[in-house]
Amino acid sequence: MSAIKVIIPAYNEEESIANVINDIPSIVNEVIVVSNNSTDTTEQRAKDAGATVLMEPRKGYGYACLKGMEYIAQQSKELDKKPDIIVFLDGDYSDYPEQLSELVEPIEKQGLDFVIGARVKRLRKQGSMTPQQIFGNWLATFLMKLFFNASFTDLGPFRAIKYDKLLGLNMEDKTYGWTVEMQLKALKQKLSYTEIPMKYRNRIGVSKVSGTVKGSVMAGVKILGWIFKYSFK
Repeated sequence: MSAIKVIIPAYNEEESIANVINDIPSIVNEVIVVSNNSTDTTEQRAKDAGATVLMEPRKGYGYACLKGMEYIAQQSKELDKKPDIIVFLDGDYSDYPEQLSELVEPIEKQGLDFVIGARVKRLRKQGSMTPQQIFGNWLATFLMKLFFNASFTDLGPFRAIKYDKLLGLNMEDKTYGWTVEMQLKALKQKLSYTEIPMKYRNRIGVSKVSGTVKGSVMAGVKILGWIFKYSFK
């Protein structure tokens, strides 16, 4: 059986974080919640639900993910044992954590390197993705198909990747470009990948990215910047 660890970046998700943790299947060895400078009770609720809680004071989705990876690297060194699969999952309860078993199956049974949980229209609750999210996903994946012949349809944050392949990507984005950077580098390094259709619901609370004009614009700029950077390398 694969050793699986989950990294959950979380900023002020006190209303949802315990639900997320409690719905994660028991096949997971450790759930790591990275509090991205939360000012509410996110950290305590995550601890009470059984997660390992880390603090990352620098705001940014990528900063939180990198903090989780640093912790895993240090733990692997100390214990002389590495995980097989890393899963990234948001803390807002918009994804269905119980589908994690489906997400990792192509890695465990087919040997694939990377799996995206795709938020397909037929499985999405109405209003769960904003128009700017839908358009941004379409544009980014269209450009990846145009430049790299990729088959991605989504930049969904619910994703699984072999740990050694993740390390090989040398992830660096600190904010909004984390998901697209991972997909672009996976394409560049010719990792084997697939998408699994996933259910998606309205998040608990307000989105820190798509819920604001500034967040949407900044995310769009960052995503397009990564795509054009890699397209002309």
